[in-house]
Amino acid sequence: MRVQSNDNVLITKGRDRGKQGRVSRVLPKQDTVVVEGINVVTRHQKPTGTFRQGGMIQKEMPIPVGNVALICAHCNKPTRIGYRRLADGTKARACQKCEEVIE
Repeated sequence: MRVQSNDNVLITKGRDRGKQGRVSRVLPKQDTVVVEGINVVTRHQKPTGTFRQGGMIQKEMPIPVGNVALICAHCNKPTRIGYRRLADGTKARACQKCEEVIE
């Protein structure tokens, strides 16, 4: 996946369109990401061993990775991600707009 944990992303589709957040988890098998403070839903939770307090809880749900755009740290614009070979032979992610290496 081109989006990794701790990346700042812009939401491009859905009810949270236009909001920005930080990726907290990446789920590559489902092709989704969990963004902090985005796609928050209310769930009814019974008290169990892990959840001692039952009731209505706020929970962040995953969103498709195609609905987010990475925000470049250098140009501060939402961009696509490409890959470049560095001088030492390693592969690194790069911004498609300003062509700076993202890391």
